[in-house]
Order: sequence, then C-alpha cells, then structure tokens
Amino acid sequence: MNCYETVFILTPVLSDEQMKEAVVKFRDFLVQNGAEIVNEEEWGLRKLAYPIQKKSTGFYCLLEFKADPTIVKKLDTAYRRDERVIRFLIFRLDKYAVEYAEKRRALRAKKASETPAEAPVAEAEVKQA
Repeated sequence: MNCYETVFILTPVLSDEQMKEAVVKFRDFLVQNGAEIVNEEEWGLRKLAYPIQKKSTGFYCLLEFKADPTIVKKLDTAYRRDERVIRFLIFRLDKYAVEYAEKRRALRAKKASETPAEAPVAEAEVKQA
C-alpha cells in the first residue's frame, strides 16, 4: 500500500453543511474502496492564486491516506464527476514526504494541545527575546 495525499478545492458558493457533506463523501469513498485515512484537514475558505471558473476563493481540504494504486483512478473520476470540485490534486508520497507529513502532524497536534492561555505567553516571550 502506498501513501497518498489529495487536496481538493470546492466552490465557494456552498454552505458549511454542503461543504462538509462533500468532504464526507470523498472520505467515505476512500474508505469504501479500501483506503485507510491517515489525516484530514479542512483549511477553510482561502483566496485562489488565480480565478477559476470566475471564482476567486474556494474551500480547501487535504486528505492523507494509504491505499492500493488502483484507487487513484477511481478517485480522479469521482472528483471530475462532482460539480462542486473546481480543482484537485492527487499524488503519491515518497519516504521523505511521509516523514515530513508525520512531523507536520505532530507539530499541529502539539500546538492544538496547548491551552489558549499558554499561547499568548509563549508569543510574548518570543517578542521579548
């Protein structure tokens, strides 16, 4: 099984429920086809580098998963059939990218585990130094 990462951009005209429904649809699609979801991140509404279909923003979502190579073509087809997806990218992670992704997840988990009171104190210490 290979490690893959996919990022897709959903059209900004969707409501929050519709956006979450689309993310769940693709996550369930992967699980039903034998993939193991390693990480899921919703980056939210972000500005696009250039207009796509006359839209300047989009909902970004990242999914990291382990699966057989045959699932990539099926996922590609599913993205192309869904009119809510305006762009997508699927790529296989090499061993260095997998290590980097694990470090990034650990760092995000560490930041998330900090209490909100600790974060401003840490920022103040950095500014003083």
